[in-house]
Amino acid sequence: MDSLHLSIPLDVYAYLLKECTQLKDAESGSQVYSHMTQNGYQPTLLLANRLLLMYASCARLVSAHQLFDKMIVKDSVTWATMIAGHFDNGDHLETLTLFKQMREQCGFEQSMWRLIVDCVLLACIQTGDFGLGQQVHGLVFKMDKKIFNKGGGCSDELFIGSLLINFYGKLGCISSARCIFDKMELRDTVVWTNMIVVYNREEHFQEVLEVFKEMGRAGTKKNNFTLSSVIRACGRMGDERSGRQAHCNAIKLGIELDQFVRCSLVDMYGKCGMVKDARKLFEMARRYEKKTNDVCWNAMLTAYVQNGFYNEAIKFLYEMKSNGVQPPESLLNQVRVDCVN
Repeated sequence: MDSLHLSIPLDVYAYLLKECTQLKDAESGSQVYSHMTQNGYQPTLLLANRLLLMYASCARLVSAHQLFDKMIVKDSVTWATMIAGHFDNGDHLETLTLFKQMREQCGFEQSMWRLIVDCVLLACIQTGDFGLGQQVHGLVFKMDKKIFNKGGGCSDELFIGSLLINFYGKLGCISSARCIFDKMELRDTVVWTNMIVVYNREEHFQEVLEVFKEMGRAGTKKNNFTLSSVIRACGRMGDERSGRQAHCNAIKLGIELDQFVRCSLVDMYGKCGMVKDARKLFEMARRYEKKTNDVCWNAMLTAYVQNGFYNEAIKFLYEMKSNGVQPPESLLNQVRVDCVN
């Protein structure tokens, strides 16, 4: 069309920018934009947003900012693109800066929160900005008062609830995470698992088992993350009986061979003094995987050391070396001290 000196419609430019975004081809996208401006077109808001998305998708954040600053008109898509683009590229501080600017300049539209709330809350976790995260919680509640109210169970409640449990849990505020959990009428596997993970991370292992039992009574399906967290808690408490029950759950669900579950089982049986069972599961891992997870190797070595099997621990160290696995220095020091004593 260009060689024939035919005018190019704006929807063709929009299509070309979309293709460049999908291909992550920022150079070609910039050429399309240059061609459009050279032909006297001023980009519409739709086209400017398309170009912004392309820059963000290609990690060209400087170019994205240059375009963003030139845009006289910005809508919710413009702000969401910039916020999500910076979050996806690991710039969490700028993610929060843009969110604050958006609130000052155009408020917080209800249509927008679903697009950016996960980025903002996760950025708050990464930066430790507890205060802003609480403000986001309040804004979301203000936008939709049905969320967390009895009779208001919906997919949005699941989405926001999971994020908030994760947010409060990552920042160590267990009571707030539990408060969100208790207010949720609708809970899926992700919500239950998030609450279990929060308790596990903070070493509230008895609460892990209590929530797991509640989850069973509610008839919610467990997944590999649920069971690996529960099994880990059983190991930390030395609760072999509950650990074996969780192992049975994993077998019934067909996830015994999942790497997270299997590593947790090796760790749990080792901490409960069941070294032969731990080794049996470790050997299963070696049969079913081309390269066994380093965490699994370290869990097996720890099992030998903690239970006084020092000869086996030394032999296992040679086995690790021959398989190209390097245990952490702290674990090596523990082996040296225990074997000498």
